Amino acid sequence: MDEKMKNTQPGHAPQEGIVRVGSVMAILSVLRELGEDPAGVLAEAGFDLKMFDDPDNVVTYTGRAHLIKVCTAKTGCSHFGLLLGQQSDLSSFGLIGYLVRHSPDVGSALRSFVHYFHLHAQGAVVTVMEEKDLVCLSYSIYQPRVQACEQIDDGAVAIAFNIMHNLCGREWRPVEVCFTHRKPNNTEPYRRFFRAPLRFDAEQNGVWFPSKWLKQPVHGNDPELLRLLQKQVDALELSYHNDFPEQVRQILHTALLTGRAKVDQVAALFSMRSRTFNRRLKDYDTSFKELADQARYEIAQQFLESSELEMIQIATALDYADASAFTRAFRRWSGITPSIWRAKHGAPPLKKLAVIAET
Repeated sequence: MDEKMKNTQPGHAPQEGIVRVGSVMAILSVLRELGEDPAGVLAEAGFDLKMFDDPDNVVTYTGRAHLIKVCTAKTGCSHFGLLLGQQSDLSSFGLIGYLVRHSPDVGSALRSFVHYFHLHAQGAVVTVMEEKDLVCLSYSIYQPRVQACEQIDDGAVAIAFNIMHNLCGREWRPVEVCFTHRKPNNTEPYRRFFRAPLRFDAEQNGVWFPSKWLKQPVHGNDPELLRLLQKQVDALELSYHNDFPEQVRQILHTALLTGRAKVDQVAALFSMRSRTFNRRLKDYDTSFKELADQARYEIAQQFLESSELEMIQIATALDYADASAFTRAFRRWSGITPSIWRAKHGAPPLKKLAVIAET
């Protein structure tokens, strides 16, 4: 790609995301269950087993993705990420998880989870999206060019499922479970765990459930403990340093997929008027349009790489009038059409990896 074409791409690349080791603590037990030595597999991926002594240790988002990719290849298990997520729940999120667990009701619990998720991981976002009488607790990666996206997405959806059970009890059931990636060769492990309708090549990863659950009280919540936990989380929040454009990027990734990405809508989330919001971004030598284009480019790459969505479906998801408008924008960003990009970077046909039964 020539220099002129490079300069047409959205600038100001996102900072390298980080994530707590607690998010993958279950990797050790899953590897053992699949007959692998955790120390050896971790060493092959460039990790020291001692990193897992403290769940609050942090690794880069891309480093964790590489670890999951190595584990998947080493075990030959096509649903490794799903097994990993099955063994994780609110306890995997440390202080944030305890705060969420002691919220008065499910709605406020999920709002806290979304609001403080960046203290657990940077490189992805969670959101709660309401449509009529349904709600979706979803997960979306915004760190570009992440390995093992499908495995990470599977794990995140399984964790979302477990979180809802933590908050609502075993009587909670989703009406649908969605994945942005293509349908795997074997869906039986998914069906056994979720026991709900599955949809692949979806526009978001997440679990859909009736909105009535948002008003459900969280069983066993402790108001006094919640107050103490909130003070600790607020102190942690003060120590969290993140530049303003990065915060906007995180929100945009979700806002675009939920149809709430107009400048006034995003500015309102920061309690700002559009003029103040734009002026603040200008202070960082960027603009709302530039950040929105970057987010669209990142989402488009993920759809093209891991799903079989048609161009018109991707265009609609990213709020383009038609596939031609999306193609023109993508060519401006990358120098090639989305079809050519998919041919170069898209995952090859799914290999017949060994499907290892869950224990």
